[in-house]
Amino acid sequence: MGRFKYYTPNEVAVHNTLEDLWVSFLGKVYDLTSLCEKYKGQILLKPIIEAAGKDISHWFNPKTKDIRTHADPITGCLVPYTPHGRFIHIPPPCPATDWANDFGRPWWKDETYCVGILSKKTRFVKIINTLTSQEQTIEVCTEEIMQEILTRYLTYNAHAASYTWKYDGRNLEMDKTLEENGINDEDEEFYQLRMNDDTYLQAIHLYFNDDLTEA
Repeated sequence: MGRFKYYTPNEVAVHNTLEDLWVSFLGKVYDLTSLCEKYKGQILLKPIIEAAGKDISHWFNPKTKDIRTHADPITGCLVPYTPHGRFIHIPPPCPATDWANDFGRPWWKDETYCVGILSKKTRFVKIINTLTSQEQTIEVCTEEIMQEILTRYLTYNAHAASYTWKYDGRNLEMDKTLEENGINDEDEEFYQLRMNDDTYLQAIHLYFNDDLTEA
C-alpha cells in the first residue's frame, strides 16, 4: 500500500463549494462532495456547507473520534453537541418516525471519504533552477519526502525529474524528508527573532541532467 497523500490547510481551503467540498478533522482530509450530492437540498447539509474547506476537529471528541456530546438541558440525556445546527447522520433530539437511520456508517466514520492526511506543519522552500535561473517558492508539508515535493514542483517544471536536487552542495535523497536531508525547519527561530523568514528561505538547487524526461 502506498503512502497517504499529505495536504496543507491551504490546499483543503480551496475545496469550498457544494460541487467540490472538502473538510479536515482529527488529522485527516475528507472529500464530502459525493455526500453533498446525495443529500443535496436538505437542511441538514447546511452546517457542512458552511464548514467547506475548513478544519472541523472541534466537532469531535479526540479520544472517541465521535461527535462531541453534552447533557440535554431538558431531558438530561447525553446527546450530540452541534452548536452550528444538526447535520447529516445526526439523529433528532427526540424520537421521530420520519428520520431514516438505515444509512449505515455515519460519514465521519466512513474512511472511503478520506483522501489524505492534514499536515501537522507546513513550510516554504525556495527551489532554484540553475539552468534557467528561475526561482519558485512553494509550500510543502514537513512530512513529505523529496519525491513528493518534486511532484508539487512539476506544476512549474514538467521535467523536474531530469534534474539533480541539491542543498548546500549535497545531493538530496529523494526518499527522505527535508529534515532527514539536513534542511532544518527554522520557522520558529525566525519568529522568535521577529525576522521575515521568506527572505532567508533555504534554497534547493536543481542541476540539469542530460536524460530529458518526457513531459
